[in-house]
Amino acid sequence: MTEFRTIAGKPVLRFERRLRHRPEKVWRAVTDPAELAHWFPARVETEARIGAPIRFVFPGDAPVDDGGTGEVLEFDPPKVFAFSWNLDVLRFELVPDGDGCLLVFTQTIGGGDIGRLAAGRNAIGWDTCLGALTARLDGADAPPPPDWLPAMEHYIDQFGLGDGSVHETAAGYDLRFARDLVWKPGAEIWQLLTEDSPVEPGGPPPLRATNGYVPAGKIVTASAPHVLEYEWLHDGAPAGRVRFEIVADAELGTRIELTQTVPFALQHLRAELLAAWHTHLELFFAATFGEIRCPWPEERTALLTKRYEEKVR
Repeated sequence: MTEFRTIAGKPVLRFERRLRHRPEKVWRAVTDPAELAHWFPARVETEARIGAPIRFVFPGDAPVDDGGTGEVLEFDPPKVFAFSWNLDVLRFELVPDGDGCLLVFTQTIGGGDIGRLAAGRNAIGWDTCLGALTARLDGADAPPPPDWLPAMEHYIDQFGLGDGSVHETAAGYDLRFARDLVWKPGAEIWQLLTEDSPVEPGGPPPLRATNGYVPAGKIVTASAPHVLEYEWLHDGAPAGRVRFEIVADAELGTRIELTQTVPFALQHLRAELLAAWHTHLELFFAATFGEIRCPWPEERTALLTKRYEEKVR
């Protein structure tokens, strides 16, 4: 079982796995650095005591160079092992269950509303790690790696991480989205968004930054590789702006933020516009994995429009 909750204002991923092994055996697998090396995503350097510092080291092909540091927070053999890892807190709890045990693993995700965007990739990452842990305990080969894109898309949709929000302003509404793009370099995302073509104020926005639901006007701001902003049109006249911002955060990963301003007079369009950008960012996320999906999924947009109609009433 995999769940995503908000506890005491913080996003928490929770996993339950029923294991066919006594807590004592599982305890060694989740605390001994030599055993962790077989299934945990980073090499762990620490001591078996509360307050001990921890250093995490990623393999050479990892998307970031330094795994960071942490501290042992709980150490109660063979029941609870918890530690911080940069902004996050990981906790393993072992509960005796017949001739085996129940493993309850949680990740309290740091970084607030921005940090929670990573829950989709974290969920499939821990699913994979826990699968390798189970195989190690069973004396079996680790399962093959998942198809990362559909696995992440599943969790992003399940957890509502792709949803847009509406914010009233003095002039109307801001429609806002933020999507985690894992650890892709910002320059690579900019190149994908602009299709490696020059963009400049006064010119047309690149096609990958537009869709058929939001008629595009002229570019207002083009600051590679961070900001692209252009006018959007209604009945041929400027009605507001669409802004893409690419943020590469050393601690939280890369994300894309999208904002569309909508005047009060066009508030009846909000649900359809939200659905269009929701679909648009789903397609863009797939493109960051090299998967270009055509044609535009009209049925998906129609379904999302109905969902957003309930939210903007």
